[in-house]
Order: sequence, then C-alpha cells, then structure tokens
Amino acid sequence: MLTVHHLNNSRSQRVLWLLEELGLPYEIKHYQRDARTMLAPPELKAIHPLGKSPVITDGPATLAETGAIVETLCDAYGGGRLKPPAGTEARLRWLYWLHYAEGSAMPPLLLKLVFTALPARAPGLVKGIVKGISNQALKSFVDPQLTAHFDYWEAELGKSEWFAGPEFSAADIMMSFPVEAAADRAGALTGRPRLKAFLEKIHARPAYRAALEKGGPYAYA
Repeated sequence: MLTVHHLNNSRSQRVLWLLEELGLPYEIKHYQRDARTMLAPPELKAIHPLGKSPVITDGPATLAETGAIVETLCDAYGGGRLKPPAGTEARLRWLYWLHYAEGSAMPPLLLKLVFTALPARAPGLVKGIVKGISNQALKSFVDPQLTAHFDYWEAELGKSEWFAGPEFSAADIMMSFPVEAAADRAGALTGRPRLKAFLEKIHARPAYRAALEKGGPYAYA
C-alpha cells in the first residue's frame, strides 16, 4: 500500500491529487507545520533524513522530491495515463514542465516569500535596515524574475490548453503549486487570463476536490 507522508499546505497536496487522478489506493499520514516557524515537524526526519514533504513509502521503498514521485508513480501505475506517448513533442514538453516546476519556477517564489517575511522577523534595532535591503532585493532582482516567469507561463498556455499539450497531464499537476503560490504571493493572475483559467480548471477537477477532502485545509486552493 502506498503511503503519502503529507504536510499541510505543502507540495505533497500534488501527490494526493495525482493518486486521485490515477484512482490508486493509498494511505495518508498527516503532519502539521509548527505554527510559529511554519517548518515541518521533526517526526518527518524518521521517514527521510531531510524531514521534508512530500515523501511516499511503497512497501520497502521510500521516495522524496515531488517530480521524482510524480514520474515514478506515472511510470509504475499510470498505464499510459497523464503522460504523452514516448517519442512525441508533447512528451518532451511533459518532461520539461515536470522538472521546470521545481527547478526553475519555485526558487524565485521562495525568495519572494523569504524577503517579504524577513523584515518582520528582524530584531528591532536593525529592522529598518533589513527592510531596506529586502525591498531592494525584491525590486531589483526577485520581482523582475517573477514577472518573466509569469509572462512565460501565460504565453505557453496560449500555445495549447495545458502545459504539455492539448491533454491534461501530470505536468499540469506539477505546475499547479508554482501557479497557486504565484497567485497567492505575487499577484500572478493580474492581466494573465490564461493563468487564471488554468487555476479555475484544475480547481474544478473532481480528483483535485477529492484530494482536498482527504488532505485537509490547503491555503492555496
């Protein structure tokens, strides 16, 4: 039996969604973030040394990293679903978006989160200095990078209905978290109707709704 070690408000929501789309049986072990630090609890380190989510266990095997989990589950249990045929242009796009979602899209979104939150966490004597540095980093580097990524997503969704082509696939599941985080943290949907439509479509999918019911509250839905 597959077990998803699921952290609230995290990337592991995508794994639950994928399993619902594939119609696979699974169990969930729930973990809650620390209310003050928002970090994962130490119990997750008993499953994987880094103590991050998602992690899945499948019999004796333990696998972390969302992209690796999604690719492995599609290969092992997908039966050709949610993945374009090998040797096609759509398959190349699928593989690209599967890895782009974490490799390129998430780093600037993480920087946005860090630099936005940093001034409030700084000691009082240096709060003004930290705020100035954070604002400059956001203005000169992070926000321009995010704008470039958001415009890129909007343009790519103008080429086909979904990220990898005309059919919904696991690439869209992988891209859901960056797009949701971008909408929440950086106003990515403003002036980008295709991105807005993408979120509306994925949020309406029955499997997405079922994953929310089983996974619990999810701030980005």
